Amino acid sequence: MAEHRPALIIIDDDPLITDTLHFLLGKDFEVYVAESRAQAKSLLRQLEEPPSLALVDLGLPPVPHKPDEGFKVIGELLAHAPTMKILVLSGQNEEVNVKHALALGAVDFIPKPCNVERLRELLQNALKLQDAELGEELNAQDGCGLLGDSLPMQTLRTQIMQFADAPFPVLIEGESGSGKELVANCLHRLSRRSQQPYLSVNCAAISPTLAESILFGHGKGSFTGAANAHTGYFEDAGEGTLFLDEIGELPLELQAKLLRVLENGEYQRIGETQTRRSRARIVAATNRDLREEVRAGHFRIDLYHRLSVFSVRVPPLRDLEEDRYLLLEHFNNFYSRETAQKPFAFDDKAKQRWLGYHFPGNVRELRNIIIRLIAKYSGRLVTDVQLAAELDLMHAGITNNIVEASPATDDASMANQAYKHLQMQANVNLDQVLKAWERAYVDAAMKITHGNLSQAAKLLGINRTTLYSRIQLQQDFKGE
Repeated sequence: MAEHRPALIIIDDDPLITDTLHFLLGKDFEVYVAESRAQAKSLLRQLEEPPSLALVDLGLPPVPHKPDEGFKVIGELLAHAPTMKILVLSGQNEEVNVKHALALGAVDFIPKPCNVERLRELLQNALKLQDAELGEELNAQDGCGLLGDSLPMQTLRTQIMQFADAPFPVLIEGESGSGKELVANCLHRLSRRSQQPYLSVNCAAISPTLAESILFGHGKGSFTGAANAHTGYFEDAGEGTLFLDEIGELPLELQAKLLRVLENGEYQRIGETQTRRSRARIVAATNRDLREEVRAGHFRIDLYHRLSVFSVRVPPLRDLEEDRYLLLEHFNNFYSRETAQKPFAFDDKAKQRWLGYHFPGNVRELRNIIIRLIAKYSGRLVTDVQLAAELDLMHAGITNNIVEASPATDDASMANQAYKHLQMQANVNLDQVLKAWERAYVDAAMKITHGNLSQAAKLLGINRTTLYSRIQLQQDFKGE
């Protein structure tokens, strides 16, 4: 019997690199290759299970001289498979790119060219961490693993207890990496359905052409290749719970069929006329604003109202106050134990920086930061400067502060904002700070006006041509 090899997807547009890595890593991993974001998405949807690991280049077509496509790939891979371990392998290893890739959820950044044996070791270590995390989730399920004493976490636990036994759908909203899957699992485990099946399907991970068959099943001969009848998730879930993750990715034509199931429990397999009934409880999750999706015509308003009979918001990590330190202690001890190393500690300034950081990647980012700190500073005291080197301060710190703070319209308020920023970050690049302020207000104006350039320009007090030029300059600035 052939030995099982963990799957690895390499996303890089350089055939010399992909061919070389495929040959050198093929003995240890089942290697798949994609040369673009679109090709990677198509490949992942063809696989029965997502790869455990990914190697991603930042410079991908159609703009290989910029990191934008690589950043998008990281987000899409984690939306497709939240437990996937992503390592970035790229020549675009400027500090700002490294930090942003790690904040998005990558576990490591390896500059090109790389030592293949070192790369192999990093991939094996990532696998061990993945196994440990999956084991931790199983062990934590009895208590649901929801750590934290802050008011948002207390509210979340209360809502879960209130909604767990209700027969109605629950919509879980929250940012990427905030723990929506954990909340869905808690809703099932704390319900009377806990002994029934719990099935999860990621709507972003299934091909639109196969989605109906996957959800509802198909009859024998209903389409080319359908040699046998096949049940779908609704049927397999029985009287248990069906978790529809990334529900905002569901094609519009399927949304109508899902609505029918939610309204009266009825559905049909593809190619059959027999009406079947589903008794499964539906829990859905999204990191998108479905109200915005409804306004944009991408999501049915009747389905949104049906799904959100009960709505739960998973708070972002930046809203959890002292819980950020509780999570630090928990994962510091956990990963130290799993890697047979001693935990690190923070000095006073590092503690202050930790509690003030915004964590754009939420708990997923927090875990990865702790993993890197243990690898570098096991058993040592981590200083403020050492911690700052691991944080995405340019993308997450000053920019988020701008968006979330009330407008600083007077000199004193602006001076105070600058004072706090300079306290939090040494060696500030003034040009980057000013660009960040401008980008934050432009992004906010475009969001408020739903992308209407003329209205956004009016809101900002500039003409349409000037706004367009500044948006183009910002795109160039991000790619530098």
